[in-house]
Amino acid sequence: MLYIFGIVALVMSGIIVETITKHKEKIMKTKAEMLRDEIELEKFKQQNYIIETEKMKIELEKMKLNYTPSKNDSMEIR
Repeated sequence: MLYIFGIVALVMSGIIVETITKHKEKIMKTKAEMLRDEIELEKFKQQNYIIETEKMKIELEKMKLNYTPSKNDSMEIR
């Protein structure tokens, strides 16, 4: 009778270990997917930053080209 109880306990512990292992594996896969998404988001942020920086450089160059100094803009030395 004690052997039967031992066998049942061994089988049940195997099922419990399997369930815990599957759960931990699922959590790790979810974390890995989240990390991949965060990396992709950071890449998009970096690309956006580069695009915005280039856009600002172009706007600054346009402003420099369109700038015409007036008499009031020049500094007078007395």
